[in-house]
Amino acid sequence: MDPSTKSMAPLAKAAEAPLAEPRIWNTKNLGLRLATDFVSGAGAASMVAPLITVIDKAIMQNASGQASLKNSLKDSFKTFLLRPHNLIFSKPFALICMLYGGTYVTANTLDTLTSTAKNKTASHVTSGTAKFAASSTANVGLCLIKDSTFAKMFGSGGPPRPVPLPSYALFAFRDCLTIFASFNIPPLLGPVLSRNMNKELEKRLSGQTVAQFVAPAGIQILSTPMHLLGLDLYNRGGKVAWADRWQIVKKNWAVSAVARICRIVPAFGVGGVVNRKFRKHVMEKLE
Repeated sequence: MDPSTKSMAPLAKAAEAPLAEPRIWNTKNLGLRLATDFVSGAGAASMVAPLITVIDKAIMQNASGQASLKNSLKDSFKTFLLRPHNLIFSKPFALICMLYGGTYVTANTLDTLTSTAKNKTASHVTSGTAKFAASSTANVGLCLIKDSTFAKMFGSGGPPRPVPLPSYALFAFRDCLTIFASFNIPPLLGPVLSRNMNKELEKRLSGQTVAQFVAPAGIQILSTPMHLLGLDLYNRGGKVAWADRWQIVKKNWAVSAVARICRIVPAFGVGGVVNRKFRKHVMEKLE
């Protein structure tokens, strides 16, 4: 065979090989879809922020000794009922809106970017590692800002001090648990609950909705001690015996866990359901 013919053979085979299919992106109504992500997240956060603000303030004041949980809740609810603008235009309220609005919008935006890159429908929802990483990063970062500010505003008194690194670490781990239970467990647990629910009950309440409430609420039993220990490290400094810290954590564990469940149900239960359903409703119209 002619050497020139041999050298041309690979080129001929390459020319005959089928070309790889071009990647298809779902960019239909992408601008409106991203706007929907923002409106869904910001709206859900604003709806649940008043109650969460009141409860978070009460937990902080109870842990620092500034006020009992009962008295703090009573005073804050009285203010909200008689002078709602004082709460709605306050710094704590803005911090709560920033925290949960940022978390919802991050999760929503990741779903939209995933559906765009993988050519899925606009209402497509993910539940994998990427969503956990993105949501956790947003939530933990924003929550550290919120918690450090709340600790200084409602702490044990005296001039504000820097929040110690161990407190930041405990708050971060606490939030990772909550995010995992709020965004990753419900899509997996929901179908399991639906398969085992009474058909009549499922018509009124889906397994996905039940999971959205139960998962983030249940994880608070485990994460509350981390929250209390982080606050104690700030309120009493580093020169306290661990046995003494444990006594404070154990003393406030039950009441604080109940309070945190009461705040997490609106935050990732009610807020999560409102965010998910509103987003799904609009996205289905944009498909």
